[in-house]
Amino acid sequence: MTDPDRADRPDLSVVIPFYNEEQCAAFVLDEVRATLDPLGLSYEVVAVDDGSSDGTAVALAAAARDDPRFRVLRWEPNRGQAAALYWGLRAARGSLVVTMDGDGQNDPTEIPAMLSALDEADMVVGIRLARSDSWLRRRMSRLANAVRGRLLRDHVRDSGCALKLFRREVIESLIPIQTLYSFMPAMAVAAGFRVVQREVRHRPRRGGTSSYGLWKFLWRPLLDLLGMWWFSRRRFTLPRSERRAAAHQPLHALHVGGAAEREGEVEVDDGGP
Repeated sequence: MTDPDRADRPDLSVVIPFYNEEQCAAFVLDEVRATLDPLGLSYEVVAVDDGSSDGTAVALAAAARDDPRFRVLRWEPNRGQAAALYWGLRAARGSLVVTMDGDGQNDPTEIPAMLSALDEADMVVGIRLARSDSWLRRRMSRLANAVRGRLLRDHVRDSGCALKLFRREVIESLIPIQTLYSFMPAMAVAAGFRVVQREVRHRPRRGGTSSYGLWKFLWRPLLDLLGMWWFSRRRFTLPRSERRAAAHQPLHALHVGGAAEREGEVEVDDGGP
């Protein structure tokens, strides 16, 4: 099926969820712009404000006001990082998609090297070097990755790294669950996509605070891991040609519909004050 909007599709979409990160929002967007402008690619940045209670919405709108390539989506109340990410992916129009955090820990200058890695893959997953997180969080992450990798057999060392790059058709394989970031590679592998890894820099947070406590970090991934284990063994994969054809359909034709949008609860702000 032909996608009528394909002619207007940018080469690349960068999807960034933000929550209470007014201190670093403008910096993150400026850094993305400085990285992508020299590449000669058409691109858009989809900034999703996940119901922030500080000045994040104002900071995002100001940064995007004079650049039509920047789109700001906002909803209330806060629904969580995974929901914000999923909404941003639905809104993304690029042939390729990058995801990253809004706290400044991901370095967008890694994107050009990740683009070159797509020659032999459908998704490139970052592996955070010298992680700027607490010792406890690093240990929990290492354990979670080991258990997840053994059960789901995705062979990914750092599935929780927000910096990922993938072809548009991979979006079709994603399921809207609360731990979406961590299971995106496993979902892609289960759907038959090729996933590779690349080491990337990781930096201290520039603002905001982490919303992942010990209890949330453990029980939610464990619950979703069990579901993903079942799903990955029960799903079937389409031939590559069929996956690409499905990806060229408008996203509303995929499995991404939501009651909130149908009921008019979603507010879309394209960068205005």
